[in-house]
Amino acid sequence: MGMRKPKLEVKEEVKKEKPKEKPKLEKKKKIIEGIRGIVRIAEVDIPGEKKIKNGLLKIKGIGKSLSKGIAIAAGLNPESMIGSLDDEQLKKLEDVIKNPIKYGIPYHMLNRRFDPSTREHRHLVSSELKLAVKSDIDFMRKIHSYKGVRHALGLPVRGQRTRSSFRTGMIVGVTKGKGRLAKPVAPVPGVPTGAPAPVGKEAPKVEAAKTPEKKEEKPKPEKK
Repeated sequence: MGMRKPKLEVKEEVKKEKPKEKPKLEKKKKIIEGIRGIVRIAEVDIPGEKKIKNGLLKIKGIGKSLSKGIAIAAGLNPESMIGSLDDEQLKKLEDVIKNPIKYGIPYHMLNRRFDPSTREHRHLVSSELKLAVKSDIDFMRKIHSYKGVRHALGLPVRGQRTRSSFRTGMIVGVTKGKGRLAKPVAPVPGVPTGAPAPVGKEAPKVEAAKTPEKKEEKPKPEKK
């Protein structure tokens, strides 16, 4: 009697379950007692937990050096939180932003020196700065100055190159041209002249028929 073959056990494939992604927890802002959440200065909302020197950077027209100078001119510590200021300090801070020369800030830090209309040193921020820039560009376009014409054409104003940059409305790069033009082919006997010539192949050279050369007649000697 033959031995029975052992039954092969079929292993069931166990599907590995993907680990469940943990839901992302939203970071909650820490609420600090005695500090405002949002402070509005010069038409801009600034988070209260920011330092004065960093919070003023959110205002258009104020840079790093000027923000620190404004805080010192207002008698405040640039490292203190802007949300910890009371109403009087905020009013003084906003007044320094509007009239920086009044509080001893040098005029070379301002963005509107020798204003064309008033011939005074001013500093413009937020919406006033946007309107002033727009009016200056419109004036240059009106008098057709070089900068005004460049603004009107949408081209760079300050001498930048236009070969590789400021290329709008087209594909940047060089497009490959079509195949080289076929060389002119000599007319083939028996083929009409209007028929297309084979591309890339020159027609066999045909020698022109030689015309018989006329022999020069020697003058006959006269008979005596």
